This record gives sequence, C-alpha cells and structure tokens, in this order.
Amino acid sequence: MANQIYLFSLIFFSVLLYQSTTILSFQKSLDLAKPCKRFVFHLHNVAYDGDNMDNATSAAIVNPLGLGDFNFGKFVIMDNPVTMDQNYLSKPVARVQGFFFYHGKAKYDTWLSWSVAFNSTQHKGTLNIMGENPFMEPTRDLQVVGGTGDFVMTRGIAMFMTDLVEGNKYFRIKMDIKLYECYY
Repeated sequence: MANQIYLFSLIFFSVLLYQSTTILSFQKSLDLAKPCKRFVFHLHNVAYDGDNMDNATSAAIVNPLGLGDFNFGKFVIMDNPVTMDQNYLSKPVARVQGFFFYHGKAKYDTWLSWSVAFNSTQHKGTLNIMGENPFMEPTRDLQVVGGTGDFVMTRGIAMFMTDLVEGNKYFRIKMDIKLYECYY
C-alpha cells in the first residue's frame, strides 16, 4: 500500500513539474522599455451644450445626480476625432468611440471604455482602452485590453495627458499609446 502511494505521488509530481516547465517555456517576456508599437495622438472632444449640434462630438445622456460637487453619476457618450497634432481641424487618423462616467463623490474621477477605431491606408481595426481615469492628475495610465484588425489581441498602456481644457465645451487629450503584445 505504501509503495502504491509513493508511486502515485511520484507520477503526480512528475506530471506537475513537467506541466509547470512547459508553461513557463511559453511565457513571453515583456521589455517595458521597448514596445512593439507606439502611437502619439490627440483626442478632441466638443461637448454638446444645446446649441452646437453640428460640431458636438460628445453628449451627456445621464446628468449628475446631485450627490456632491463632482458630477457623480454623469454618463457621457462620445465619437471624437483623433489627430496626429494638436489642431482640431487636422485630418483625423482615427475616432474614439465609447463612453465615460463620473464615479467619484470626493473628487473628479471617471471610468471609461473607448475603442480607437482606425480606417485608413496605414491601419485598420480598433484598440480597446478601459479603466480608471483620475483626470485631475497630470498623467494617467490606462489599460489597452485588446483590439481587432491590425491590433488583434494586443495589450499595452495608454498614457493620457490633458493638453487643453476650455470650460465645459472643449478638451484635448494627448494619448501616448505603447503596445507590448503585437501579433501584426
């Protein structure tokens, strides 16, 4: 009986050891200093204010609930142009489509889910960005959680820096996107 337990344990741990070394040999090492792709873009947001329907690129579909001074509960949908430079009138290289909502009761804080949709001769597909956006901070890191087309199953970091804010009507965000898992 003791020999059978010993034999079973030996076989079990041998298989376990084999599986763990096999899995470790397939893991990719990430060099954070060398992303496989990098983009620097500028997102332009023009908020709908009741009078600018032709130019608006975002709109609040749920207004703040009145719980505090930080727009808690406000929900905004968007379809914003993305350019290579800071000029709003430059030719868009992509569009950011998605939403964000304010969820901080003690400070301005948003959570967002965006798709950066490319449709050009250079790139086709989407990058999906989501996460916590404490937008009062000078820089914020958000997760690139996947993509389609040229960016299928990619992962990385999108660093956001607010370039310009003009009241509640317009803001521009510089997006420094570094991809660390690229398949194309």
